[in-house]
Formats: sequence, structure tokens, C-alpha cells
Amino acid sequence: MSTLRARHLRNHPTEVEVKLWRHLRLRQIGGYKFRRQQPLGRYIVDFVCLEKKVVVELDGGPHAEQISGDAQRTAWLESQGFHVLRFWNHQVLEEMETVKAVIYQTLLDFDPPP
Repeated sequence: MSTLRARHLRNHPTEVEVKLWRHLRLRQIGGYKFRRQQPLGRYIVDFVCLEKKVVVELDGGPHAEQISGDAQRTAWLESQGFHVLRFWNHQVLEEMETVKAVIYQTLLDFDPPP
């Protein structure tokens, strides 16, 4: 089920996902490979670098109403050894260089548990 949902999300990205994907794909940030709309457990994350276990989530209008669900999701991902970065849509649209710098620095600094 989550595989079909992930495929649907990959085929119907938001404008903000498209914009960030242009910078994450093809190992453009530090040579690290990212996947988009990747199932992890019962969740589908927006972007993930499996090598470094770094998840990038984009939060827009609907996420403002899902704060407790997002907290549970983040807690589960962290319990699995992932580091979760969250950016508001407007940050990606207006501050792309800062977003990329935060992602890059996290990739360099985060050592996932074995």
C-alpha cells in the first residue's frame, strides 16, 4: 500500500517538492544520493539520504494542523536512527541557499548509529 502511495506522490509532487528536488537529485549536495517520497516503516518521507540517514520534510499549510502527527512521525524516525530536518515551504521558495547549506552541514555532521 505505501509503495503505491509513494509512487503516486512521486508522480504528483508539489511545486515546493519539485524546486527542492532540482537541488537534491543527481548527488548535487556533497555527492550524497537522495530519494524522494520514500517509504520508511509506515511513513512516506519527502526526501531521504539513506547513506547518512537524513530525512528532509517539507511543511506547508496542511502541516500546521498536523503538529502532533508530525511529532510522532519524527519520534519514530529518530528511534530508527534518522535525523529529521523540517523546512517550511516558504523557506524553500525564498531561502533556497540557506536550506541547502543546512542540509549539507547536517550531512557532514550527522553520524548515523550503526
